[in-house]
Amino acid sequence: MRALILFFAVLMLPFSGVAQQYELPKHKNYEKVKFQLINNLIIIPLEVNGSKLSFILDSGVSKPILFNLAEQDSIQINKVSEITINGLGSGEPIKALSSKENRFRLGAAQNNAQRLYVVLDRDKNFSPNLGIPIHGIIGYDIFRDFIVDINYSKKVLRLYRPGSYEHKPDKKKEVIPLHVINKKAYVDGFVFLENKKKVPLKLLVDSGSSDALWLFESDSIAVPNKHYDDFLGSGLNGSVFGKRSMVKGIQIGNFFLKDAKTSFPDMVHFDQIMNLGGRNGSLGGEVLKRFNMVFDYRGGTITLKKNSNFNKAYQYNMSGIEIQHDGLRYISERITNRKRQEEEDSESFGNVQLLFETQTRLSLVPEIIVSGIRAGSPAKDAGLQEGDVILAVNGKKVHSYKLQEIMFMLNEREGKRVRLLIERANSDMTITYELKNMFKEKP
Repeated sequence: MRALILFFAVLMLPFSGVAQQYELPKHKNYEKVKFQLINNLIIIPLEVNGSKLSFILDSGVSKPILFNLAEQDSIQINKVSEITINGLGSGEPIKALSSKENRFRLGAAQNNAQRLYVVLDRDKNFSPNLGIPIHGIIGYDIFRDFIVDINYSKKVLRLYRPGSYEHKPDKKKEVIPLHVINKKAYVDGFVFLENKKKVPLKLLVDSGSSDALWLFESDSIAVPNKHYDDFLGSGLNGSVFGKRSMVKGIQIGNFFLKDAKTSFPDMVHFDQIMNLGGRNGSLGGEVLKRFNMVFDYRGGTITLKKNSNFNKAYQYNMSGIEIQHDGLRYISERITNRKRQEEEDSESFGNVQLLFETQTRLSLVPEIIVSGIRAGSPAKDAGLQEGDVILAVNGKKVHSYKLQEIMFMLNEREGKRVRLLIERANSDMTITYELKNMFKEKP
């Protein structure tokens, strides 16, 4: 792996003379950008001071944050000072760099004076969990300067000049209020709890969360009886744990999502966040991807339309394991070449002889390890351990699949038997277990 080189530059330009917002070329009213949808997260191609990177589009973040620079030969960042960042998680605030006047380009949209935060701690790295390089997160500045049309179905992002976008009437669409407070967007809704209790909600719209719905416990919102303790994800300040459950339903506008997957994070993870904005929780990517949507921050609206994901089942980690990339490993595969020889004689069309040569091919492939395991889960009870290297799932070699495809194989459906071929202490072994609905284990 090549060493990281950061160039810290102080440009001798008057700051007031540089545009501090994203702009499109004069001849364009909108820009179309294709994105990847990985683990319910929108991954966009972003150019930072000439370096081509991949960022998560995170509507819950106020300024871009750059991390995981190990794959880059070099990147220039300008006008640098030291700061401290508070984020989600139970760890301490992290030290970072604040940088001004950086050139950001998203397709044809460009900002020549983008403020940027840089985290130098290489442990703050989401790439192993997603299976592709992720270099940072960006949010508010994009939503501030454009009307943002997100088509989750086609995986296409459109950035419109605010004055050029026309809201076309459509009976299948609904326009609801969007409250933008301190650079974060909120929507109102309702949650239906046990005993059909209906509770009003104020929810952060958080496209940077891969989960479905997060709710904060309160006098009016209690954790359902059927739940289990789980790892909920990672924030800048560390891991987030809480309780996993489901609610009878949630309502956003006139849209109702039945049996919505819901998490109740331990509130200790929010200690470093000074102001939660009076919200009850947040809407993450596993709910948001069920709509195609148009964000209009200036107009204070969000337009929702059901898409093909709307009625898809929510994904639960029934195996109880987390996996990630952990470098590369060599594998050997036997390959057979077939040669054909023909021997002709005067009385026949010819005799055919097939010769087989067996060779060994060495390949360098990603190594997939168990990075976490839930107590009481089927995988834990079957003897799987953190650090085990997964070689195959039900006879399928994992190096042929993307990380999210492997997670699907591990959690396909209730009652399915999962057979893992793993490596532990330089020895191969097989572990088998059956996927269970964790809610059924609670009275």
